[in-house]
Amino acid sequence: MRAVRTKDKLRQEEAVDLKNLGAVFMWTHSGFRCIESGDIEIEVPSDKFVYGQSLGVRPKSREHEINILKRGLPVSSFEKLHKGMDISSVDLARATNIAIRTLHRRRKQGHFQTDESERLLRLGVLFDKAIEVLGSVDAARDWMKTPQKPLSGKTPLEYSDTEPGAREVEDLLGRIEHGVFS
Repeated sequence: MRAVRTKDKLRQEEAVDLKNLGAVFMWTHSGFRCIESGDIEIEVPSDKFVYGQSLGVRPKSREHEINILKRGLPVSSFEKLHKGMDISSVDLARATNIAIRTLHRRRKQGHFQTDESERLLRLGVLFDKAIEVLGSVDAARDWMKTPQKPLSGKTPLEYSDTEPGAREVEDLLGRIEHGVFS
């Protein structure tokens, strides 16, 4: 054992020599990430799902996410989301309240404004949550385009065009995740 001083406290750390076993353990601040050996390779799933993946955005922290939004999401995020959700550009633009003419201008500029980026992120996060809860991209795509009784018979895609509507869709996904009848 050896003592390691961190920013706030002293903690004990146990050193383990695994070189002779032929295994590699990668330890990060959030735990083990993967284990490799000559015979097997095991990918250990992260305990934290990263929302925004469907946009091609992987913020490292909340501050990083805010900075990305302030700079504006690249147009490629819009393209990636509309292809990932298997919906038309027009439908995605409608769901994010981005006018078609504005979308054409943004494509020329290469990035969105902060408010447009926030709306894109909002929908991307909902889609990622649907993938996580429903278990697959195909199930999430179908669910987002299927009218839901708890959403007044609208599709989650239609209902999430406002912040309160998006929160209601998020609540519905939470109820599905926890098996609460809706």
